[in-house]
Amino acid sequence: MSQKEADFIIVGAGSAGCVLADKLTASGKYRVAILEAGPSDNRFWIRTPIGYGITYTDPKVNWCYSAEPDPALCDRTLYWPRGKVLGGSSSINAMVYHRGQARDYDDWERAGNPGWGYSTVRKIYESFEDLSPQKASSVSRSKGIPNETRLSVYDASADYHSLKDDFGRAFSEAGLVSPSAICLEGEGVGPYLITTRAGKRCSSATAFLHPATNRSNLEVFTNATVTRINLKERRASGVACRIAGKPVEFLARREVLLCAGVVNSPQLLQLSGIGPLDILATHGIQPILEHPHVGRHLQDHLGISYFYRANRPTLNNILRSWPGRIGAGIQYILQRSGPLSLSVNQIGGLARSQPGNDTIDTQLYCNPVSYQPVADDTRRLIQPDPYPGFIMGFNPCRPKSEGFIDIRSSDPFVAPRISTHYLATQEDLDGIVAMARLVGRIQDTEAIKDILANPPDLDLSSMDDDEILSDFRERATTVYHPCGTCRMGPGIQSAVVNADLEVFGIDGLRVVDASIFPNITSANINAPTIMVAHEAARRILKRLEA
Repeated sequence: MSQKEADFIIVGAGSAGCVLADKLTASGKYRVAILEAGPSDNRFWIRTPIGYGITYTDPKVNWCYSAEPDPALCDRTLYWPRGKVLGGSSSINAMVYHRGQARDYDDWERAGNPGWGYSTVRKIYESFEDLSPQKASSVSRSKGIPNETRLSVYDASADYHSLKDDFGRAFSEAGLVSPSAICLEGEGVGPYLITTRAGKRCSSATAFLHPATNRSNLEVFTNATVTRINLKERRASGVACRIAGKPVEFLARREVLLCAGVVNSPQLLQLSGIGPLDILATHGIQPILEHPHVGRHLQDHLGISYFYRANRPTLNNILRSWPGRIGAGIQYILQRSGPLSLSVNQIGGLARSQPGNDTIDTQLYCNPVSYQPVADDTRRLIQPDPYPGFIMGFNPCRPKSEGFIDIRSSDPFVAPRISTHYLATQEDLDGIVAMARLVGRIQDTEAIKDILANPPDLDLSSMDDDEILSDFRERATTVYHPCGTCRMGPGIQSAVVNADLEVFGIDGLRVVDASIFPNITSANINAPTIMVAHEAARRILKRLEA
C-alpha cells in the first residue's frame, strides 16, 4: 500500500472542503491534501447554471441517494441528490444564496456554542461575499481582497422573467414584506440572489479551490474514496483511501478534517468505530468510542409546489421547444446571458405565514416555469410542462422533526440508510397548514388572477386542514437542505463536535460541513455551509499561530 503525508487531510472537496483547502494553504506554512470521491468539475453542464437540470440525476457527479420510505409521506421513497464532484453540492445545486435569519445562529450559540451567534457570523459572511456587479472582464476588488478569492453572489433580477413583476405585486397585495434591497438575510420576498460569475456557476470550487491549486503545498486528488479514518489511541492519524481501485494511506501530521457532507461524514465516523454502539455491533465494527449522536438529529427542509397554467409565455416555452433551446443556447455561448445563465428559482424569500406571527417561518418560491415530478419524485427541469406554466410553493424554515443516518454495512461502498422521519411533530403539521394558506392568499390576489389561463387545480383557500395535509403528504419533496447529523454542542451527551468543530473524545479530528449545524437554518444551506468552513479555518489557524 502506498503512503502519502500532509499536515492536513481534507476528506471531501465540497462546499466546505474547498474553503479549507484555500485558507489552510494560503500562508504556505502547511501542506494539505484534499480527497474527493468524484471527478473534476471541468464540465460544461456544471459550469452552465441551468445545467443543474442535467446533473440532478447524473451518477457521474451525483451520489443519487434515496431515503427510506417515510410513513408520513405515504411511504414514498424520496430522491436525495448530493454532489460527488469538486465543489460538491455547490456544483450541482440551484445556486440560490441566502443566509437565513439572525435567530438561526443565535440559537446555535444558545445551544452551547460560543462565538456562533449572528453578530459574529455576519462578519464572516461579509469577509467572503462579493456582491459587486459582474462583467466578463471583472477584476473588481472588495475590502482589498481579489474578486477571485471570494464567492460571487449575483443580483440577476434584471435578467429574470417578467413574471417577477406580477409576483411582486402579489406579495404586496398579500401584505408581505418586500424590501427594496436584495434579499440576503432575514424577512423579505423578492428576487433571489444566485452564485454565478460572468454567466457561469460560481461554486465553492470556482471561488476557493481553483485559485489555490497552483500552490505547491496543496494536492488535489479526485476519484479518491476514503474508506476509513485511521485512529491510534483515540487520535486521527490519517485515512485509508482507494484511488483508481488501489489502496492509498494518507498520514496526517496535524489533523484530519472531515468534510464529506451530511450523509457521508456520519457514515465515515461509524465505519471507523465512532458512533452508537448498537449500530457498530450490528455490522461487526470494533468500537473505538461510543458516540451516541453520530448520525442522529437529521433535519431537512420539506416543501411542496403548486402548479398553474399561465396566459402568457413562461420559461416552459423556451426550455420545452427546440427553437427556444437553440436560441437560448446561442445567446449563452455568445454572451453568457439569457435563461441558461440563471436559476429557475428566481423569486421568493422568507415570510411570516400569518400577519403578526412572532417568527419568520416560511420560505417561498415563485418560479416562471413548471415541471411536474415523475413517478420517482425526481424533477425534469429540462422537460418542463408542454404549456405556459409557473410554480408557487413553500417550505417551513425551521422544522422540528429529526431523522437519522446509519450505515447499512461495514462495506464503505454501500450507501447508508437515510431515515427522514418528516412531519413527526404537531408543530410541523400545524405549520404546513398555515403556510399553505399563505400561498392561498397569494394565489387569490388580483395580480395572480391576471396571469392565470385557468383556475388553479387546487383552491387552497377552500380546502380544509385535512385536505391540505393529505395533499402535502402525497406530493411534498425534500428541498435538498439536509444537515445536523454531526451536530455541534457542549458535550458528547448531546452532540458530536464542540464549538471548534473537534470530535469529542478523538484528537486531531474535526467535522466541517452542514452536518455540524445544531439546528437547520431558515433558508438554503449552501451559504451557511461556506460560512462554517471559513470560521473553522480561522479557528484552526488561530490555534496553530497562538
